[in-house]
Amino acid sequence: MGLSIGRALERFPAENVFAGRVTMDVSRANILVVDDDASIRSSIMEGLGRQGYTVTGVSSGEEAIKCLRREEYDLVLLDLRLPDADGIDILTQIKENWSDLVVIMVSGTGAVETAVEAMQRGAFHYIVKPCHPDELAVLVKKGLQASLLDRRVAGFRLMQSQKFGIANIVAESPAMKEVLELIRKVAVREGSTVLIQGESGTGKELVAKAIHYESPRAEQPFLAINCAAVPTHLLESELMGYEKGAFTDARNRKKGLLEMADGGTLFLDEIGEMDILMQAKLLRVLEEKSIRRIGGIAMIPVDVRIVSATNQNLLTAIQENRFRQDLYYRLHVLPIQVPPLRRRKEDILPLIAHFIAHFNRELKREVTGVSKMAEKFLIEYDWPGNVRELRNVIERAMILEGTSQILLEHLPHEIIEKTGGAKTGTLNFQLPPEGVDIEEVERELIRQALEISKGNQSHAARKLNLGIDAFRYRMKKFGFL
Repeated sequence: MGLSIGRALERFPAENVFAGRVTMDVSRANILVVDDDASIRSSIMEGLGRQGYTVTGVSSGEEAIKCLRREEYDLVLLDLRLPDADGIDILTQIKENWSDLVVIMVSGTGAVETAVEAMQRGAFHYIVKPCHPDELAVLVKKGLQASLLDRRVAGFRLMQSQKFGIANIVAESPAMKEVLELIRKVAVREGSTVLIQGESGTGKELVAKAIHYESPRAEQPFLAINCAAVPTHLLESELMGYEKGAFTDARNRKKGLLEMADGGTLFLDEIGEMDILMQAKLLRVLEEKSIRRIGGIAMIPVDVRIVSATNQNLLTAIQENRFRQDLYYRLHVLPIQVPPLRRRKEDILPLIAHFIAHFNRELKREVTGVSKMAEKFLIEYDWPGNVRELRNVIERAMILEGTSQILLEHLPHEIIEKTGGAKTGTLNFQLPPEGVDIEEVERELIRQALEISKGNQSHAARKLNLGIDAFRYRMKKFGFL
């Protein structure tokens, strides 16, 4: 089926295919020339060969189809009149079986009707014999660049889908498994609005992206805006766009996010922070499925799925006249509640493994995991910042520490304090059922004693009822000296 993304990466450098460059190196392309005139075919092949392309020539439609079935080509130069078939019919067959293959039609006449029909059937362009070598070379290069650009976009969308699809959400707890099931159901109802609620840091945007990339809109744009981060007077222009001259700084027409996301999804984060007047305008967009740019007259139809999120209680906001009740019910068609991390403890260790794998790749590290003692504290901690806080803790430990394992002393002090870590040296300490690493407990007691004593070794030794020599021996043993 034409040149796959994988084949494109083999034959053309990945940085060219995905970096968004239009001037890509396409000199290694494979081209098929289909023309029954041997002299013309030979001339075209010779000219393209000098450009560095690999060129194959055939004289009939049947031979062309056989070649395409045997080998992968990037572009076909197809004569309109062939001894065994009409070129338009061969074009149709090619587009049915190799839809992403670039086809340039070649004809001895410049009939407008034929050119129009060829373009309607999927031809990239149409050129009239005799083909000027320079003109043909430019046209072939443009066709190959356009094809690679299309593949770059397709490849980018594929990577986005893999990165943000439902498979990327860690869910071992029953609560999160319910969320995943909701995402699957909601995604296919692609015309309905979705309201995602949950505390800050729980991953509401990740849920929004999963909804988009699991839906029929996955090939279209996913755009996002944080309503709390944009000043009220600018939010309307960001969402609706504006016409040239609409206000002092409007030097050119600008499309808003609602128009740019046409066919796709617009994620409105922190919807509870939206100004009450802007809420009325958003409600009108949802009801009429059209927008009017600031300073404009025409109503512009838009097909956008609105997914919004908030960490507020919108029902309370309605009672306090900060949020419109009619907008709430318009947004609340398909609600999803994302649980806080403290209510999904089963997800903590899988999330840690996920983040370690991520930062191993990003930081070029080889951290194998978290020690048993550190695991205990990470599981017992309440995580007020939720998944975002856990991610930051793992990232910080992997940046600042050079060990192959994340240890208890690598965790922020507040985690140890808030999970009773300061009491590990008292008689209140209870041996957990899974046991502990006694060496790690001893190391932590030495560290805490030094911290409480502000580095005074004699005072720290007395805290642990140790002689100074015994204390210093342990300091050296655990790397504090």
